[in-house]
Amino acid sequence: MINILANDGISQSGKDALEKAGFNISTITVAQEQLINHIQTENIAVLLVRSATTVRKDLIDQCPSLKIIGRGGVGMDNIDVEYARSKGLNVINTPAASSSSVAELVFAHLYGGVRFLHESNRNMPLEGDSNFKKLKKAYAKGVELRGKTIGIIGFGRIGRETAKIALGIGMNVLAYDKFLKETKITLNFMGGNSIDFEIKISPLDTLLKKSDFISLHVPAQNQHVIDKKEFELMKNGVGIVNAARGGVINEVELVSALESGKVSFAGLDTFENEPKPEIKLLMHPNISLTPHIGAATNEAQDRIGKELADQISNILK
Repeated sequence: MINILANDGISQSGKDALEKAGFNISTITVAQEQLINHIQTENIAVLLVRSATTVRKDLIDQCPSLKIIGRGGVGMDNIDVEYARSKGLNVINTPAASSSSVAELVFAHLYGGVRFLHESNRNMPLEGDSNFKKLKKAYAKGVELRGKTIGIIGFGRIGRETAKIALGIGMNVLAYDKFLKETKITLNFMGGNSIDFEIKISPLDTLLKKSDFISLHVPAQNQHVIDKKEFELMKNGVGIVNAARGGVINEVELVSALESGKVSFAGLDTFENEPKPEIKLLMHPNISLTPHIGAATNEAQDRIGKELADQISNILK
């Protein structure tokens, strides 16, 4: 019997698929410091993680029973991927499964930002009955997304899903990606209708200067993608969303740009100091906040579970 440990959980559909394929799957969460010992004593062949568990060189070296490391999601910065592969392990992930979920969260932040929902939802419970007219006036200058330009930095799967929603609601799309020159995306509608769009890749400076809203979809980086210089190039009153990775925006410069009015609002799902984001970000009235839940929809977790199960079965059968 092959033993699988889904240390950060797995959807019921994924669990069912693995059990049906004849694997023994455990979904208990083992603390990071006890993980090596647990894998050794339970003879775990497949370790599945999301973003909470890290799989580093020491674990790989001390757990010879491991054959597969699986990441439910896209980014694998919590796994020493190249080292694991050099030791003959299979390292798998599910890059396509959560793209739509992340893109929808970006638009939840964008719609919330342009209509002040993040602020209104904080203040209505406090002052809705005593200061209704004052709040109505404060939140009366909303803007529409239709007809505006969104700049998408990083045009992989999630960037493209974000572009599809933008096109669907009548936005103009600018895209920057250092690995692409142009790309075609297909919008699928109910009833089997579809439309193709050719998207030309813009230089980053052009995107920064022309976008009304900016969304980041790049992997974890060694340096900031958006720093002081990039903020200076942006339109006054730009809205910015980061549902990619903490650290791709310089958070100190973001707060400065919010204070000066250069940035009108920000939506943050990821933070440099997870799981303890800076208090300045958490308390800022012009930041819409979520706790790294981009991929956390029932549909995405279902797709992730099934996709991992398929990959594991193909490797081990």
